[in-house]
Amino acid sequence: MLNVLGRRNSSNVQKVLWACDELHLSYEREDIGGEFGHNLSAKYLAMNPNGTIPTLIDSGRVLWESNAIVRYLCESRDPHGLLPGDVWSIALAQQWMDWQQTILAPAIRPLFWNLIRTSPKNQDLEAISTARNKTEAALRILDDHLSGHKYVTGNCFSFGDIPVGVMAFRWFNLDIQRASLPNLERWYQRLTARQPFEDNVMMTLS
Repeated sequence: MLNVLGRRNSSNVQKVLWACDELHLSYEREDIGGEFGHNLSAKYLAMNPNGTIPTLIDSGRVLWESNAIVRYLCESRDPHGLLPGDVWSIALAQQWMDWQQTILAPAIRPLFWNLIRTSPKNQDLEAISTARNKTEAALRILDDHLSGHKYVTGNCFSFGDIPVGVMAFRWFNLDIQRASLPNLERWYQRLTARQPFEDNVMMTLS
């Protein structure tokens, strides 16, 4: 049995839950972080000194950082499921996972926080505009890549689609103007047809 520590409305927790369900893994989840707190308790910090979520416990072993957890689950549980069959495709999947962390997430975070977690009277309109533009610019990179691919590594869904897929849900469900990015939109529609995506990601933003 796997234990996933973290609240369901966290994008990073959603990555892990999505991967678990794609791999048909049994797990127990505990609400940690946000309104539930406990992520700065001594007990939690002893497992994850960053105080972030999620944290995975597997047979007493502890792992944190959401993308690392997704990679671990795919490599250890089902090497022929979400893990591509060749080293180049694995590298591409990892590239887009890292891109999500270093480029896409920092771009969209101020947009999400201002529109979803900030009262209207306190929203920073300039920050919203800047973040929207930065996020769109990042997603144009992905849209261009997807012009020749159904998924980020080619014709097959892989663990590389999971982190960017979670961010794409936020992009398509924030109350903003969006440019037409047809390749991105087709890829996103393929994701919405997956039951684990619907179950773990497609929820009211909060």
